[in-house]
Amino acid sequence: MTSFFNSLRRHPSNEYQPVGHREKHFESAEVVRDAIIGLSDGLTVPFALAAGLSSLGNSKIVVYGGAAELVSGAISMGLGGYLAARSEMDHYKTERLREEREVEECPQDEEDEIVEILEPYGLTREGLQPLIDQLKSDPEKFVDFMMKFELNLEMPDPQRSWISALTIGSSYFFGGLIPLLPYVFIDDSMLALYVSIAVTSLTLLIFGYAKSRLVNPKGALKGAIQTLLIGAIAAGASYGIVFLLPSENDALNNLMSSI
Repeated sequence: MTSFFNSLRRHPSNEYQPVGHREKHFESAEVVRDAIIGLSDGLTVPFALAAGLSSLGNSKIVVYGGAAELVSGAISMGLGGYLAARSEMDHYKTERLREEREVEECPQDEEDEIVEILEPYGLTREGLQPLIDQLKSDPEKFVDFMMKFELNLEMPDPQRSWISALTIGSSYFFGGLIPLLPYVFIDDSMLALYVSIAVTSLTLLIFGYAKSRLVNPKGALKGAIQTLLIGAIAAGASYGIVFLLPSENDALNNLMSSI
């Protein structure tokens, strides 16, 4: 299991490395981040909703309400991921156009900015002059340099918006199925709630542990417990709110029972 997580989390920085020195870094960070966002919300929001609706005493209400929330939530989360990625791309393009104008119209100011960026690392203007001259000979590379080192911006993947939308939306949907499945097979809503709590709690622990193994291996156990606590708090709050509402659900339960 450890080797599986390590294969996902780290990879050699290049093909040929000196013996005894292999740099390994996290890869696919954006996809993993999107999957974590989708699964986290998918496991907690439908779980909390199902727990709240289960206090009405009818599994059908939970299934219908949960299914509606699951579909609408997956679409909403996917669209949110798409729009966020598109905004990131638009922001990059806007800043690049501005930087291109500055390189063309204010080259001396841009040279001064290069010196300001690299001087804290012990480099002088005289030592940087060959680099500046090389960048000035290629305006596009000059702009690339300023985008990365002045603005800390890199060109986003053109397919990033769709990948983000599909990753977040599908992760939310499949994560949300887990707490709802017991209500599909068990008519007693309270028994289904207990089964859902057990299954979802185990899933939250596994998910929290796996997530932490990918991004912070030393805090894997802590991450698992934190993920479980977040889901438990959300579900408990939802259940308590619905349970404390005035009991005026007999007509609704009778209607759902006749379906």
